[in-house]
Amino acid sequence: MYFAAEVLASSSTLKQKWEDEVRKSVAKVADQKPEKLWSTVSDLQIKRLYGPDDIKDMDFERDISYPGQFPYLRGNQPTGYRGKYWTYRMFSGMGDAKTTNERWHMLLKEGQTGLSTAFDFPTLMGYDSDCPKARGECGKCGVAIDTLEDFMQLVEGIPMDKVTTSMTINPPATALWAMYCAAAEIRGIPLTKIGGTIQNDMLKEFIAQKTLMCPPDPSVKLISDTVEFGTKYVPRWNTISISGYHIREAGATAVQELAFTLRDGMEYVEDVIRRKGLEVDEFAPRLSFFFNSHIDFFEEIAKLRAARRIWAKAMRDRYKAKDQRSWWMRFHTQTAGCSLTAQQPYNNVVRTATEALAAVLGGTQSLHTNSLDEVLCLPSDHAVQIALRTQQIIAEETGAANTIDPLAGSYFVEALTNEMEEKAWEYIHKIDEMGGMVAAIEKGFPQLEISDAAYLYQRQVDASEKIMIGVNKYVTEEKIPIPLIEIDDAVETAQVARLQAVKRKRDGKAVKKALDDIKSACKKGDNVMPYCIEAVKSLASVQEICDVYREVYGEYRDPGLY
Repeated sequence: MYFAAEVLASSSTLKQKWEDEVRKSVAKVADQKPEKLWSTVSDLQIKRLYGPDDIKDMDFERDISYPGQFPYLRGNQPTGYRGKYWTYRMFSGMGDAKTTNERWHMLLKEGQTGLSTAFDFPTLMGYDSDCPKARGECGKCGVAIDTLEDFMQLVEGIPMDKVTTSMTINPPATALWAMYCAAAEIRGIPLTKIGGTIQNDMLKEFIAQKTLMCPPDPSVKLISDTVEFGTKYVPRWNTISISGYHIREAGATAVQELAFTLRDGMEYVEDVIRRKGLEVDEFAPRLSFFFNSHIDFFEEIAKLRAARRIWAKAMRDRYKAKDQRSWWMRFHTQTAGCSLTAQQPYNNVVRTATEALAAVLGGTQSLHTNSLDEVLCLPSDHAVQIALRTQQIIAEETGAANTIDPLAGSYFVEALTNEMEEKAWEYIHKIDEMGGMVAAIEKGFPQLEISDAAYLYQRQVDASEKIMIGVNKYVTEEKIPIPLIEIDDAVETAQVARLQAVKRKRDGKAVKKALDDIKSACKKGDNVMPYCIEAVKSLASVQEICDVYREVYGEYRDPGLY
């Protein structure tokens, strides 16, 4: 037991005395809020007070332990942030490769320690800038990348063997990662020396974000290809960033984000073992996760702590991993874009700082802080600098990183962590009973659960049961001037011209052969990654590679469940 029997008995006596005093006090207050209104953002009911009886069944060694020890509730590394701060990783992508490269160099100069790439919609969907479907979207919400020549410009002057790079890309992940690998080889950097992450998480795309290309099964096959290739040839690369962020942004509760994300991770583990025949310890240490840090401070801390414990149990007990690195959950966190408001936008600085502090107290290894203007436009240099400084102040001024897991032992935090884990496992077991996450997605289960949660939350905001400052409380009519960063249409004209120039000068026969080799690999079930690398070196474009996938595997159409 976490507490001796005499401690629990004493606590019970003191609690009864306190409750008697509370009843007397409440009886005198006519406008006391009803208890039912005290809940987290995700609607978990919160007690008035927590004490020893709320965690009486916990065992310290089994449930909490120390940093670097199973179940890793308190972190993977024994020294926490004393050994190394989390990676400052600001999400960046705007217009063309040259402009984005300039933003990267600015951020590195300002103290950012890892790069993170935002691609425009055409690139995200596997279309080139000269495709009719891409018209009007080139470079608008991220960087446009069509061929290896764009990519070489993107990484110009970047020490690829020293700085890790994250790429938020899903359906075309094989093509973009192939470009990164090819760029490294062209610069004489061995694949064993490059580090970073491709998001490459299609299950959450079917659930939430909806950048879709091929049906679920072949989509997961392409992901397993990258895991296999990375395991053999690119050992410092995280070939999946299993992402709860977009699930939460779509309206999921914290428990749903936790459960669906981890069950997605389990699905990938099972597919790699089944399809590739790899042992779990060969690839599991390079799996990574990506969570949302929303505005409810303690709920987010509890969620991140629970995530580590769930994953450690699943990897050790469900998948029989022997290497403790396979038990570790390593994750990046981003503050919640959906919590930002266009009204009173400077409030977003406070929201982001609070969410970032929750991520740090939850033990994140990497962090992106949103900029105050992101709800309105691409972030300005000034807004990005404030967001980056937010992380640096938390790390180096607040003392939050001085000790490891400082909230461990808190009656409230431990009880909330336990509750979130219990509710997440209920979801996981329900999905198991459906036959796994792909089967659950085909039934529309996670999609409908998220839809219901989003609808309920919006009703609560509309009824002022959940408060958003400046939206449904403390509303002002004052208009706050925010400089808007907009991408000129000339960017598209120039990008299309560059792409067409590349297509004219390249060796068409070499491109065709490379694409035919990818098609053959798809049909045979072979790993596509070596062929993708050769294809991008021949200057095949993102769309040309993705069109092969569409031709062989077919295109997926979202059923539009509501």
